[in-house]
Amino acid sequence: MKNQFLFLFTIILSLNCHSQVSFEKGYYIDNSNQKVNCLIKNMDWKNNPSEFEYKLSETSETQKKTITSVKEFGVDNISKYIRSIVNIDRSSDNLNNLSKDKDPIFSEEELFLKVLIEGKSSLYQYSDSDLTRYFYNIDNSKIEQLIFKNYLITDDGLAKNNRFRQQLWNDLKCSSFKMSKIERLSYQKKELINFFIEHNKCNNQNYVNFQEKQKRDLFNLTIRPRINSSSLTITNNTSNFISRDFAFDNKTGFGFGLEAEFILPFNKNKWAVAIEPTYQSFKHEKTINSSDVYGGIVTSKVNYSSIEIPISLRHYFFLNENSKIFINASYIFDSRLKYSAEFTRKDNSNLYSLDIKSTLNLGFGIGYKQNDKYSLELRLQTNRNILANYVYWDSDYKNLSLILGYSLF
Repeated sequence: MKNQFLFLFTIILSLNCHSQVSFEKGYYIDNSNQKVNCLIKNMDWKNNPSEFEYKLSETSETQKKTITSVKEFGVDNISKYIRSIVNIDRSSDNLNNLSKDKDPIFSEEELFLKVLIEGKSSLYQYSDSDLTRYFYNIDNSKIEQLIFKNYLITDDGLAKNNRFRQQLWNDLKCSSFKMSKIERLSYQKKELINFFIEHNKCNNQNYVNFQEKQKRDLFNLTIRPRINSSSLTITNNTSNFISRDFAFDNKTGFGFGLEAEFILPFNKNKWAVAIEPTYQSFKHEKTINSSDVYGGIVTSKVNYSSIEIPISLRHYFFLNENSKIFINASYIFDSRLKYSAEFTRKDNSNLYSLDIKSTLNLGFGIGYKQNDKYSLELRLQTNRNILANYVYWDSDYKNLSLILGYSLF
């Protein structure tokens, strides 16, 4: 089993080194206002970039452009970034680092801003790690930050500067807008996008919603039957009734899981979190010649079934539009259903009757997915102690699974 784990780990490292991100149709506009159609390496940036890689054709070499030489770039039907010199407040929103200054502390920076809404009134976003700021302009005027800031009024008191509401009330006029509507507005992407859409519609202006272009399938529900190869070793550290470990041979069984996968909305859908309630079972019997002080034959029967609940972090490596390889690491909880381990003599006299209670363990998997519908995964679990109730008993339950998957949606 250890060799299998090392083999799997080696494959994962190899994939991590050789994975690729596809180049997609896009463009950039240089400082001389020349528009160049090209293929852009779409990183689906979580943080706003300051540079990007591109190719002029599928067969040409990869090149790089930085913010100093490009005024605008975009990936067709997905995203658009514009260069702008803006005043940005980088005050921390971390509770441990909040200032007592209500007013923003601006610094002038040249940034690529992500376009969210483009129209008579336009909305932009800038993200950098835990920092998120929104910007706006009207009729192509100077781009300004929508001001929002958390600050301290006492050592324990938290207050908010919501000046962005006043900015919107002053600058985004619409006969149907009421002050009460503005006062309920939060400094959140979805609410701001909806507000700017309403403003453009109210003024009978065309607009482009780039977030609408990026809508994706961010949830998958998959049925996952599997073939399990399981083994179990039971050891008693003090009793003399067993001359050696009870080592149950590998046993092939079947299991069934239902996985809910949540795709994280950044980095080109390459990261996901999954939870997968799974039924598994292990039922086995073994007889050995005992060399205890009483002598004789000892038979052990184990009946163990449970609902495993792996919580997994998954990473995808895209091979092409229809196929991808993935790896995942799982933290596995185990809820027992049937649980017993019994040791008896040849005359059916009972030596020990143990109550199974398992510990948490880890799982590592590598798999392949086709057309976002069919999948195949090989998953190896680390050893699990199913006799966690006992001080002098120990056990190693091992499991290797071949998992088939069919996504319902």
